[in-house]
Amino acid sequence: MARITRYLLPQVRRDLAQKMVFIAGPRQVGKTTLARSLNGGSAGYLNWDVAESRERILKGEMPPGKLWIFDEIHKYRRWRNYLKGLYDGRARGQRILVTGSARLDLYRFGGDSLQGRYHLLRLHPLSVAELGLSDPDGLLQLLTLGGFPEPFLSGSETEARRWSREYRTRFIREDVISLERIQDLGHLELLMMRLPELVGSPLSINALREDLQVSHKSVSNWLGALERLYSIFRLSPLGAPRIRAVKKEQKHYHLDWSLVPGEAARFENLVACHLLKWVHFEQDTAGRDLDLRYFRDVDRREVDFVVTERGRPIQFVECKWADADVDIGLRYLRAKFPSVEAWQVSATGRKNYQTPDGIRVAPAIELLKDFV
Repeated sequence: MARITRYLLPQVRRDLAQKMVFIAGPRQVGKTTLARSLNGGSAGYLNWDVAESRERILKGEMPPGKLWIFDEIHKYRRWRNYLKGLYDGRARGQRILVTGSARLDLYRFGGDSLQGRYHLLRLHPLSVAELGLSDPDGLLQLLTLGGFPEPFLSGSETEARRWSREYRTRFIREDVISLERIQDLGHLELLMMRLPELVGSPLSINALREDLQVSHKSVSNWLGALERLYSIFRLSPLGAPRIRAVKKEQKHYHLDWSLVPGEAARFENLVACHLLKWVHFEQDTAGRDLDLRYFRDVDRREVDFVVTERGRPIQFVECKWADADVDIGLRYLRAKFPSVEAWQVSATGRKNYQTPDGIRVAPAIELLKDFV
C-alpha cells in the first residue's frame, strides 16, 4: 500500500471554492502530502520553516497559480493579519490553503480575527474505514503500528518504535519550543513519558504534580499545550443528575496510540481516536453539535465512550480485549437511555450478536468500518 487518498480530500476541494481552508492536526499526520496532492506537487507551496519560503512570504512574493499553500505559517507572529490581508486582496478565483501542527482555531484569537474567512478541517491518523480494513489481522496491525502514515506504511514494528521515539523528540524540540512558552522541557518530556501509562483511567493533575515535583499550574499548562499541539486529547464525563454521574474527572488519550503500554489500554485508545475522528469530521463538514465523553458514576459503573449530540447521548461504546459478558455499566446506562445505540466491541473476540435489550456485541471492526 504505497499511496492513500486521504478522507478529507473531497471536502477540502469543495471548501476551497468558498473560503480559505485551514487543515490542522498532529505533525506528520499527512497534512503536507494532502495539500500538495491538490496542486500535483510543490507548485504554490510555501513552508514557514524553510528560509527561502519565509523570505518570500515576508516580501509578498507569491507563487504563480490559483492555489497558495502555507505550511506552519501560524509560527509567524503576525500570521492572522497577514492572511486576512492576503485573502481580502486576492484575485478572483485565488484559493488559499493553510496547514499547521497546532489548533489553528485557538491560535486565531488576538489582533484581527479571521472569523468568517475560513473553514477549519482537522486531519486525523489513518483508521479502519480510511484503510478499508475488513479482517481482525488488519486491525491488530493498525493497533501495533499506529495510525500515522510513515510507521504504518513501513509495516515494521521496529521501524514504528523508532519513529515514535524520534517523533517525541522532534515534537518537543520543534513544535513546543516554537509555539508554547514552556521552558522546563525536561519535566515536560517526563510528563509525556508518564502519560501513556495512565490511559483509560481518570487523570489526576495532583498525582502528576507529586510524581514530577512541580506545581499544579505547571502540569495543567503542559497538558493544555499537549492538547493544543494534538499530542493528547481529554474527555469529560457525561453529566446527568438522574444517573449520579461524576462531573470533574477527565480521561486522556494519545493521537499516537502505539505509545500506550498494555494491549487492552492501547485498544481502548485506538477506539477513542476513531470516535474522535468521526466526531471532528461531522463537526467540521456538517456543523453537527457532537461531543465525545465517557460515563462513570459514584457507584463506579463505567462506560468507555459516550457520543452526544446537543448534550444528549446518541451512542455508547464499551471496549473489551476479548469476548466477554456484556459489561454491567453498559447495561445500566442502556437501561437509562433505552433508545440510544449501544455497542460492546472487542479486539480479538469473535462473537457477533445483539442482546434482547438491544446491545450489539461484536468485533471492533464491525463498528469502526462505518466511520471515516
